[in-house]
Amino acid sequence: MDDEKTATRTRNRRGEGSRLRDEIVAAAVELLDETGDASAVTLRSVARHIGIAAPSIYRHFPDQPAIVLAAVQHAFAELDVELRAARDTATGPRQRLFAICDTYLAFAEAHPGRYRTMFGGLWMPDLTESSVTETDLSTLGRASIDLLRDALADCVDTGAATSTDIAADTVALWLGLHGLAHQRAVAPNFVWPPDIAERVVSSLAHLTGTQA
Repeated sequence: MDDEKTATRTRNRRGEGSRLRDEIVAAAVELLDETGDASAVTLRSVARHIGIAAPSIYRHFPDQPAIVLAAVQHAFAELDVELRAARDTATGPRQRLFAICDTYLAFAEAHPGRYRTMFGGLWMPDLTESSVTETDLSTLGRASIDLLRDALADCVDTGAATSTDIAADTVALWLGLHGLAHQRAVAPNFVWPPDIAERVVSSLAHLTGTQA
């Protein structure tokens, strides 16, 4: 990365400080997409990516983990937007649940670098030595899990699923989706059954019937 040319950036006008913060986060997300490695997101690499001096970043982020956290939060926000859009275009509880799950898997496939960082955990810092807090980490992904839980609850309410512990089955369903997403990424030559996602969702969500 050190031999890359530094980008040229137009100086912000007065009152446009938030623009620089957004550019820093966008650069961090791009680096995650390119490398799939949170350690590649450093003050120097981000600064070089957008054409600023590294010390300029300190006005917006106190340390490197804060930049990675912001990038991961941005990625989760993008995922939530896509999941909600998929849910809102589907009709019926089963269809909404499958739309959410299919979109989750598609996001992981389309953005392997950022997805690996979102759920990998290797970037998470020692909380005693970073500006990142336990609350910051505990809230990551919560909106996505809540969306999945609500969709499963709707299936139960309408008789489309027989779960007797929606909270636990939501976690099981997410783990199934995450495991499938991970294995698809690390074993691209494996021949997956064409209906593997439907099998995972139907089994872990305790769906009734066979029509998605």
